[in-house]
Amino acid sequence: MNLLEAMQIYVRVAELASFTRAAQSAGLPKASVSTAVQRLESQLGTRLLHRTTRKVQMTQDGQVFYERCKSLLADMDELQTLFQHASAALEGRLRVDMSIGIARHIVVPHLPEFLQAHPKIEVELSSTDRRVDLVQEGFDCVLRVGRLADSSLIARPLGRFRLLNCVSPAYLASFGTPHTPHTLEELAAHRLVHYVPALGTKSPGFEYVDSAGEVRFVPMAGVLTVNNSEAYLAACLAGLGLIQVPEPGVRELLAKGQLVEVLPDYRAAPMPVSLLYANRHHLPRRVQVFMGWVEEVMRPFLVS
Repeated sequence: MNLLEAMQIYVRVAELASFTRAAQSAGLPKASVSTAVQRLESQLGTRLLHRTTRKVQMTQDGQVFYERCKSLLADMDELQTLFQHASAALEGRLRVDMSIGIARHIVVPHLPEFLQAHPKIEVELSSTDRRVDLVQEGFDCVLRVGRLADSSLIARPLGRFRLLNCVSPAYLASFGTPHTPHTLEELAAHRLVHYVPALGTKSPGFEYVDSAGEVRFVPMAGVLTVNNSEAYLAACLAGLGLIQVPEPGVRELLAKGQLVEVLPDYRAAPMPVSLLYANRHHLPRRVQVFMGWVEEVMRPFLVS
């Protein structure tokens, strides 16, 4: 086994945090995977992984080596395809992350088309409301909704999600229809399902953009606070309150009458949608092609 193959195996073990899963993924005996990593550690003169009976975790040197491996392997991938025609078959793994709602309602339903066009590509799809660390967790690209923090990552803006104010028919039957968010007396009779990234933090309340284009927040009562999008939507369907949610995730429910839009003139500011990837000189062509495909799939759901 040459150095390049050993580096590929190490990256897979580091990302999957398991020798067994890495061996299964690569179609190799577990002993071969373990031996490859041991030889790397011997050649480098340092321990790359902490091994316990429950998990495998990178050491500090292992993290540095992992990041260099990812960069070098990406360069090798580009070198191998440098003179190939654009229509040449793409192959390899793609590790991507996106929100649960985008994966469920937009990307996964269209994914068979992408995989049929590129049958040698394997996709590892992470779906979580948690903001993953693209570099440390080995993602090729991530799809983010919302304002971006300053970082060394490269952002590719795709557009914005329109946000709708939605309630269930059961909620309307119990509390009536809200008409003006800036009338505190009226909103006092209504409930908001509060969404926060981490439980224990405070929700700013109901958000809307006023006639002057200024973003306003109105405190609202609520009996439930959640920290993930699936629970947020489920709470609204159960009649527990009003939610402010991207249109693609509720389009079908609105069409079926399971949800009702309220306060259409008082929507929150649209949320930007971006693809993020590491600041590398060269991205593997499979990553470039995938990001271009995602942009096309997302376009019908976005506003400028």
